Amino acid sequence: MRGALGGPRILLRRLREVMAEPVSAQDRLDRIVVLIAANMVAEVCSVYVLRVDATLELYATEGLNRDAVHLTVMRVDEGLVGHVAREAEPLALSDARSHKDFSYRPETGEEIYNSFLGVPILRGGNTLGVLVVQNRARRTYTEEEIEALQTTAMVLAEMIASGELTALAKPGAEPAIRRPLHLKGVSLADGLGLGHVVLHEPRIKVTNVIADDVQREMVKLDSAIAKLRHSIDLLLEDDKLSTSGEHREILEAYRMFAHDRGWMHKMREAVLSGLTAEGAVERVQSDTRARMMRASDPYLRERLHDLDDLANRLLRELTGRGAGTAREALPDNAIIIARNMSPAALLDYDRTRIRGLVLEEGGTTSHVTIVARALGIACVGQVENIAGLADAGDPMIVDGQAGEVHLRPPGDVEIAYAEKVRFRARRQAQFMALRNRPSVTRDGVAIDLHLNAGLLVDLPHITETGAAGIGLFRTELQFMIASAFPRISEQLKLYRAVLDAAGTRPVTFRTLDIGGDKVLPYMRTVDEENPALGWRAIRLGLDRPGLLRSQLRALLRAGAGRDLRVMFPMVTAVEEFDHAKAILEREMTHLRKHGHALPERVFVGAMVEVPALLFQLDEMLARADFLSVGSNDLVQFLYAADRANMRVADRFDPLAPATLRAFRMVADAGARHGKPITLCGELASRPLEAVALAALGYRALSVSPAAIGPVKSVLLKLDVGAAREVLLPLLKDTSGLIDVRAELRSFARQTGLPI
Repeated sequence: MRGALGGPRILLRRLREVMAEPVSAQDRLDRIVVLIAANMVAEVCSVYVLRVDATLELYATEGLNRDAVHLTVMRVDEGLVGHVAREAEPLALSDARSHKDFSYRPETGEEIYNSFLGVPILRGGNTLGVLVVQNRARRTYTEEEIEALQTTAMVLAEMIASGELTALAKPGAEPAIRRPLHLKGVSLADGLGLGHVVLHEPRIKVTNVIADDVQREMVKLDSAIAKLRHSIDLLLEDDKLSTSGEHREILEAYRMFAHDRGWMHKMREAVLSGLTAEGAVERVQSDTRARMMRASDPYLRERLHDLDDLANRLLRELTGRGAGTAREALPDNAIIIARNMSPAALLDYDRTRIRGLVLEEGGTTSHVTIVARALGIACVGQVENIAGLADAGDPMIVDGQAGEVHLRPPGDVEIAYAEKVRFRARRQAQFMALRNRPSVTRDGVAIDLHLNAGLLVDLPHITETGAAGIGLFRTELQFMIASAFPRISEQLKLYRAVLDAAGTRPVTFRTLDIGGDKVLPYMRTVDEENPALGWRAIRLGLDRPGLLRSQLRALLRAGAGRDLRVMFPMVTAVEEFDHAKAILEREMTHLRKHGHALPERVFVGAMVEVPALLFQLDEMLARADFLSVGSNDLVQFLYAADRANMRVADRFDPLAPATLRAFRMVADAGARHGKPITLCGELASRPLEAVALAALGYRALSVSPAAIGPVKSVLLKLDVGAAREVLLPLLKDTSGLIDVRAELRSFARQTGLPI
């Protein structure tokens, strides 16, 4: 490259002039390659664009045969250009022919060129094409020349991403930046969602990449980095932050990256080459992202998220934009995309506008998944890099049943899914026809189907589905969507509305189950090494009795003149239940003393979620009026497998003999004591699992609204006695070789159950 860094700066300024000219896309590209070749003192400059069919097409060249433009096409596993696209890293060679990936294309006339320098055209770490310069002489390209070409490639990336080159492409050979993508994930919540992308944490889009004043941009970058470091230091010095725990580890990682000399040096070099400060951050992060996305080390891939977040924080400092999401501008058919999110974050959106949720992480029993199911939102998780592949406003289809996502779907896929929506509507109509039929099996066993709920929006589902009642009302959801702690009057209003909507049907209110990943935005959080095993649910309520008393008082007043069912979550020992029940009785005494009407009857129960309670069932049932199995947490604790950790969440099958034996213990204990037992975890919402639970003796299940129809249609055709004869012998197996799920599927096929 010529002399000092004046070369790329001059080139970038001239490129900006070319970008502003009112010329065709092809003319603009042709002028760009001429400018780059002259600036780099190269005989050849060529631009290859990655197409939707995963091939690379020559879009412009200076020095090669111009007739080869739009005719030369190569696979990404072919030639040196393919190597650069595949590896997403620069390749500099003084003797190109000696490289193992060298491939000769006679139509280009490139046989006389020995030196080769290719850099990927990147955006967000994704390869959009390849920029190449070549020389006849065998020359060694310097680091400065490689850096200059990478900087120039940023301008081309924005040109490709803008869609300007689409007009030059033949049908089926458009640039890959807008290509349709069919991505596999894991089904988290059934349903179909057709809409447009909303990024939960929007990336800062850099539109101005060419600097007017390099020194001013350098000062701007240094100032933003200093502010970023200071903000992280303040967070780490916060007395509210514990001295250990995941939050501190993340912030420590941020501080380490923010002080990394290599990161700083790369950004400063990018600014010196002629980029704006924000353009430099984008350039360096895109290069880093491209390398780390291809890393096999899971630790490095996990750090990619930290670097993404840190780069976005720095861009917000540079642009002065806040960290908020696009909630205010939510379209009517929004598909929310996030790496992961809390239930409160999802509830913060206008739920009437959400058609789907797609997560890079997320598990089938994570709390955000449960909320998505409760809201009837199609949800797919574990979709790798979806937040990097999708842009705000992109059309998308979320298939929650198949666990698939279609980003920028072609017309035929949209037509097919429109038909699928119509088919689901017909299927739902069939389920609706079962609404008023009693849930009684073929051999005359009545199994009540209740709803899991937690919001006012859930209440119409009671009538729509013909549910027997609400088996689990998650009271914490009201607290999570509120900006301040709900007053007793606000709680009273909600609980009365729930009871009014249910009419004569029973409602089981679970007291506050907060802690872990269910955080109240207005309540001081406590960082714990293992929050799922820590200060949450009834433990928090007993330690903060004022919190529990205010909720119980609101529930008792709401239930005046009717039956009230109250359930305490995560009870670990009978003493905890005794303590909580004593608080309830004191509240009843208080209300009676002050002349308030009380419920006709109060039924008090507990959730069976902690394995320790399995060995206190007789003592518990001597005290409680009913028990409800929370299968999500019980399975998590039985296997010591965090349901939010994708490395282990799906490692164990809830239909394994060990789990089913635990479920049977509870059902058998309830039968001995003549006390009702319900299972209200997500397990009951799946038809095959519902068959197993019926065979174990459960006569009441609480499921998501969308599951009432499918589960009832299976139960109506089920012979419980026959299912019991198949299942119970499997639980006695000691070989460890029995696949209970496979055996139950076989039983379902043989007996015609619509699983």
